[in-house]
Amino acid sequence: MAKISSIAKNNRRRKMSEKGEAKRAELRAKIIDESLSDEERDEAMKKLQKMPRDTSRIRVRNRCVVTGRPHGYYRDFKLSRIAFRELAHQGMIPGVTKASW
Repeated sequence: MAKISSIAKNNRRRKMSEKGEAKRAELRAKIIDESLSDEERDEAMKKLQKMPRDTSRIRVRNRCVVTGRPHGYYRDFKLSRIAFRELAHQGMIPGVTKASW
């Protein structure tokens, strides 16, 4: 089980990134737009740099919803490999069966 503080920090970052995503996209579009003057583009760049780091999507780490484990993560199930295996053996994940050939 991951530290509770690590999980909480990641959840806070996830909320902040969702909240600031639209503003960041708008500022990035202004920076790329060559029809704007250099002053407007520089101003947009400065505003983007002053935004909190945690509003960036890249700061969010994928973690297992059961254990909080950050490594060995299956995106399709939002589980770590260990939790996935346990739940699959118990039959808790629909459509997943143990392979045999």
